[in-house]
Amino acid sequence: MTQSHFVHDKVVLVTGASRGIGAAAARHLAGLGARVVLAARTASGIGQLAQDIADAGGTATAVACDVSRARSVEAAVAHCVDAHGGLDVLVNNAGVIDPVAHIADFDPAAWGQAIDINVKGVFHGLRFGIPAMLEGGGGVVINLSSGAATKALEGWSHYCASKAAVLQLTRVAHTEYAERGIRVVGLSPGTVETDMQDVIRDSGVNPVSQLDPSVHLTPDQVARAIAFLCTPEAAEFDGGDFSIKTPEGRARVGLPPPKR
Repeated sequence: MTQSHFVHDKVVLVTGASRGIGAAAARHLAGLGARVVLAARTASGIGQLAQDIADAGGTATAVACDVSRARSVEAAVAHCVDAHGGLDVLVNNAGVIDPVAHIADFDPAAWGQAIDINVKGVFHGLRFGIPAMLEGGGGVVINLSSGAATKALEGWSHYCASKAAVLQLTRVAHTEYAERGIRVVGLSPGTVETDMQDVIRDSGVNPVSQLDPSVHLTPDQVARAIAFLCTPEAAEFDGGDFSIKTPEGRARVGLPPPKR
């Protein structure tokens, strides 16, 4: 069966939907027939994206949401239920890597803000998304992960620590809710040509900043992986991180092999 069969008419909440992977995922899933709720800290950008999706024949609404604040995420999930009747898929995409700095030079407030967004934001999505899914009989949570979850990278103490925490949240949520019809899976896309990659390049720190842009995936390619993870075919990856950095992972999604 096609991916559209599994997401058609499903209610999908995408955080960090104003740009990059989040915006691409929203467009792609809406194109497959999903009813998409776009969430971002400011409503202006996602409002236009929701309109663009509607003009293309899709269904989308926008809601301002700061994932670092529990009540803001709770309100976004409530919007899904009130406006669309429930929540079937949650894409925990919101995340930051700015600033890049060595530990001894890091502003503690900036380090803490990254943890608030990257870790607490995922927890808040799980905390309020799972009960809504249980009410509807099940659902899928896709947490955007990274190779940084298991690899130490210079200047990325906040990002490595936060993505390691996200991987553990994926594992624990799977352990607690798989038998109740909730699929929880991480997606490790590798390097993607987004604004975050601009920050990494500008930092000049660690080998990732030196990569040729031609090796990066596009947000649209990552969106296809997100759609794949919504399907039962991807259930074997639940409770861990599915990678599209490998030829095997890309083949499952229908992407070309990685460039060397």
